[in-house]
Amino acid sequence: MLYFLQQVLNGLHSGALYALLAFGYALTNGVLRRINLAYGAVFAFCGHTMILTAVWGYNTLWLTLPAAIALGIAAAIAYAMLLGLVLSRRVFQPLAGRSPNTIVAATLGVLIALMELSRLAADTHDFWLPPMLAQPVVFAEDKAFRATLTAIQLIDCAVVVAVVALAGWLLARSGFGRKWRAVCDDPLTAALCGVDPGGIFHAAVLGGALCAALAGIMAGLYYGNIGFGEGLTYGLKILFVTAVGGFLSPLRAALGAAAFGMGESLWAGYFPIEWRDAWMYFLLVAMLVLTAPGRDAKVP
Repeated sequence: MLYFLQQVLNGLHSGALYALLAFGYALTNGVLRRINLAYGAVFAFCGHTMILTAVWGYNTLWLTLPAAIALGIAAAIAYAMLLGLVLSRRVFQPLAGRSPNTIVAATLGVLIALMELSRLAADTHDFWLPPMLAQPVVFAEDKAFRATLTAIQLIDCAVVVAVVALAGWLLARSGFGRKWRAVCDDPLTAALCGVDPGGIFHAAVLGGALCAALAGIMAGLYYGNIGFGEGLTYGLKILFVTAVGGFLSPLRAALGAAAFGMGESLWAGYFPIEWRDAWMYFLLVAMLVLTAPGRDAKVP
């Protein structure tokens, strides 16, 4: 029983990261309505930028480790804002009215470019951060086993819950949320009613990029490293998870992504891990087929 509890606790952390990514993807997709392959690349690029900047600050500027990490986080957030603005104004907005395949091809190019930039910046080397806040917090134990989470896992989960809850409340109650739903439903009608669809579009894309960056920062701090190709892996997972949870409902997408992370953890604990991704993708495809009719007929 304690082993099962440990897998559930592990799933809470991985599910929290997926939930934040899915929330940001749905926030962007609500106004874009196109497949965005660059989203996972923003996640990996910002996480990798945080690590590289922290390593540079520690080795070159002789900063203390906390100061180097703070510098890395600031750099990752700055790059996320820059990427959000560039993608919104130079990629998404000019191509939003064209064929959906145009956006897919453009965002695939952005993904490859960001992957290569990360690889070249690191000179094809892997840089690792030291373990941080790795003290275990015991939830249950017996003579042979303890079910634990580390302090950084608990902090990550708390941050995700706070961010998703606050952002979800703002979407449901604020003026921006009402305008976002109006633009998602019909941007032309929203414009006739005095809403600025372009401003809402740019704000939604920027918000999605910041969610991806925050997830990348937390993943980098926990795992210590983010590979060059992680953007494609995470991007495809979030694409499928969000398609099942609902492209136009960020909160529902986040809950679906959290459930996906829990499923991955349970599979890794009881079945061969090399088959995990294959079976999880199979489950997502099956759910897409079963839930396709009428999905996202309106914005919740």
